[in-house]
Amino acid sequence: MQYPVGLMDLGTDVDLHDHLVDAYFNDLDAEQTVHVFTLGEPFEEVVAHRTSVEAPSILRVMTRRVDLRSDTVTQLTPAMREAMANAVVGDDGYGEDPTVNALEERYASMVGKDAAVFVPSGVMANQIALRVLTQPGDLVVAGRGQHVVSFEMGAAARNSSVQIVGIDDHLGTLALSDVLEIIDSEQDHQPHVAMVAIENTHMPSGGTVWDLGDIEALCRAVGSRPVHLDGARLFNAVVASGTSAAQFAAPAATVMTCLTKGLCAPVGSLLAGSADLMARARIERKRLGGAMRQAGVVAAAGLVALDTMVERLAEDHTRALALAEYFATAFPESKYDPATCRTNIVAFDHPQARQIVAELVALGVEGGTIAPQRVRFVTHAGVSDDDVNYVGDVLRNFTPSAS
Repeated sequence: MQYPVGLMDLGTDVDLHDHLVDAYFNDLDAEQTVHVFTLGEPFEEVVAHRTSVEAPSILRVMTRRVDLRSDTVTQLTPAMREAMANAVVGDDGYGEDPTVNALEERYASMVGKDAAVFVPSGVMANQIALRVLTQPGDLVVAGRGQHVVSFEMGAAARNSSVQIVGIDDHLGTLALSDVLEIIDSEQDHQPHVAMVAIENTHMPSGGTVWDLGDIEALCRAVGSRPVHLDGARLFNAVVASGTSAAQFAAPAATVMTCLTKGLCAPVGSLLAGSADLMARARIERKRLGGAMRQAGVVAAAGLVALDTMVERLAEDHTRALALAEYFATAFPESKYDPATCRTNIVAFDHPQARQIVAELVALGVEGGTIAPQRVRFVTHAGVSDDDVNYVGDVLRNFTPSAS
């Protein structure tokens, strides 16, 4: 069973069993029994092994915690809290919240679009894009690992009555030939392809950045069919590539970005596009229950995020690369190339993926699985250089238990 990220609750109950303790209690082999609770299985017991480790580091396991599950766990900054406390608000349902309006205008300008709509979540932003760009019964082409396909609980079918054709995206991008083959199939009595969705950065492949030329080529090739850019981590792509958000978004009909991931805001995402599409988006936001009232309180934090948190994403990228090298060394059998880590996500395949995640939790390193044999660790503003060094120390002494 696959446990989507965010649906795995790992509570641990740790018992240390010491072996081969020398006279000075400086070196030992240890096993940690970990009680792991998930949504899929009510109870599982695993054993984490630490070999030839110093006793002080074992004791630190009881208190040290490095949370690499997602960049959604970030805490808002003091500047955000101050902005929220002092936000000027109004009724956004009537378009009268000045802070929401300012946030929408700021984001639209950054991505080069006419208008934008502030919504509670990235999922809602993607779902609204589907509703304004398709009709019931249409086909949507997307990578089978993309968020809109694999991590939104089948919302596209439920909310928009569309079918998604998932194509290979294990490298993070879509092969143009695969997209065009599906479009060409319309001539063979198959459903109409209404749109194409892409994701930049592409989370499951490890935060892969699309090349702007590839996006432009795709948009040209699909002709009048719109492309939706799921840019949940668009600014990670911007920082990693030097390509502006407006350049990335220019070929797409719609673009969305989360404020709650690496940008550290507590709530909200933004969807942008033409004025006509965004007028329709506001109607769909209402239908989906996403219209908010005095939302300027949270929009104020979003403004601070866009103004102050984009450039610092480079720190997350540097730390992720260091982690990638540690993980590649610790698990050579995964054949993970750390050089592929360009942004803030370390993701690789391993036959013991869930077991590795569970056992590392016992040692104070929290990650997650995004497929039965694929692990993910994400850096963010809450992860320091010292945290990265600690993870390196853990991995140098880590051996998974026998499966």
